[in-house]
This record gives sequence, structure tokens and C-alpha cells, in this order.
Amino acid sequence: MNLITSRDNPLVKELRRLSQDSTAYRKLGRVWLEGDHLCRAALARGVRPEHAVFAQSQWDIAPRDWTEAAPRNTVLPDALFAEVSGLESPARMGFVMTVPVAPDILRHTPTVVLDRVQDAGNVGSILRSASAFGFGQVLAIKGAAALWSPKVLRAGMGAHFGLHLVEGLEPSALDALDMPWVATSSHQGPFLHQLLAQQALPMPCAWLMGHEGQGVSSQLADQATLSVRIAQPGGEESLNVAAAAAICLHASATCRVT
Repeated sequence: MNLITSRDNPLVKELRRLSQDSTAYRKLGRVWLEGDHLCRAALARGVRPEHAVFAQSQWDIAPRDWTEAAPRNTVLPDALFAEVSGLESPARMGFVMTVPVAPDILRHTPTVVLDRVQDAGNVGSILRSASAFGFGQVLAIKGAAALWSPKVLRAGMGAHFGLHLVEGLEPSALDALDMPWVATSSHQGPFLHQLLAQQALPMPCAWLMGHEGQGVSSQLADQATLSVRIAQPGGEESLNVAAAAAICLHASATCRVT
């Protein structure tokens, strides 16, 4: 165990950047997983953290599975841990892990495409839905929120570790997908419930989820095999993109199960 008490220690500075800068992981090649839930989710998926960091009060009571999770343990005074934390109520422990190298696109894996979805909470929620409903790959077009940013990690609640994630893509990269593309739309195409009744949803497929205000770009929508609407009898103009994603991905999962 290594005890650090200085605010100017290189590790402390790095943790501060990773917890408070949404794109620092791209420069540093590491991410900060803060809190029991995220850390346990990572371990459950076979992630081996390179470093575990504890507040002093947590280290004093930490079980063996925490203290032996990483090859290195560092302890910070509680006040210093709170300074590097990205949470209003610091979780008192966390892991530093290497960011997975940007992998190639999987051609046949059911996929969710994030077309410039910018809100971190929406992106994290969509990752959770993708993982829950069997969509093993998420592709982010340039302009989408950083997939490994602290806010997306927290909103994803551990979904990251079961998904094949590729970000920073140009739209042309989607040509690698060998499956139909299904674009979400607020105003054109058949209704989702009608396709379900007809068992006409393609699977595997790539669902295109668009920008919160602009929707799916015309460039991608024009290449889609199908555009789909969600019925909204209450009269709203459109749904939040994360809510729409959950509905659409659940529909696809239902088709596959039945």
C-alpha cells in the first residue's frame, strides 16, 4: 500500500483530470472508475484494473476482494480523495483502468449507432439499453459524447464492460456493417408497433439514434434500409433519444425471443 498526502503528486493530478475532464482519457489512455458499483461491474466482466485508490477511511475497512483487485493500491486522506472525486458525495474508492484500444467494427453484431448524440446521460442510458437487450456493439459518430467520459460511465452503470465500443467514426465507416440499418424518425416510416405485429423488424440490425435536436442526419437516413416511428398518442412532438432507444431495442429483443 502506498500512502499519498500531497495535492501535487502526479497520480493525484492525473486522477483529478480523469474525474473532471470528459476527454482526458483520450490523452492519458486511462479511465477512472469511481465507486463500488462501477468497480464491481468491471471485475464481473473480467476487467483487471491497473491501480486501486482508496480514501483512508475506506482502506481501513476494505475487504480482501478490493485490496487484491489491482497490482497496486494507493491510499489518500479522505479530504484529498474528495478533491479528486467527480462526485458530490465521494465514493471513497475507485479503479484506474486502461482504455480498451479502439477495435475494428464487428460486421454482424447487432449494433446501436449514436449519430452525434451529445448528452452524456442519454449516451450512458443508451449503452445500458444496448447491453440489456442484446446489442453488443455501439458505434459513435464524431460529435457524440465521449463514450468513456466520467458522466457517461456513471450513467452507463457498468454497461461499458459488456459492449464492443468504437467512437470518433466518420459516417462512411458504417459501410463495414453487414446488416440492415434502421433509422429512428419522428415523422416518417411505419410505426414500430405495426412492424412488431407483422414480425417485420430485421434482426440483426443497426439502429440509428440521432442528435437530440436534429435527429438522424440525412446522410445516414438516406442509406437506411428502413425508417421507423414510435406512436405517441399523447401528442408530444418527439421522444427523448434515450427513451426512444429503449423502446426500439426492446422491440428488437422481443422479436428475437419470439
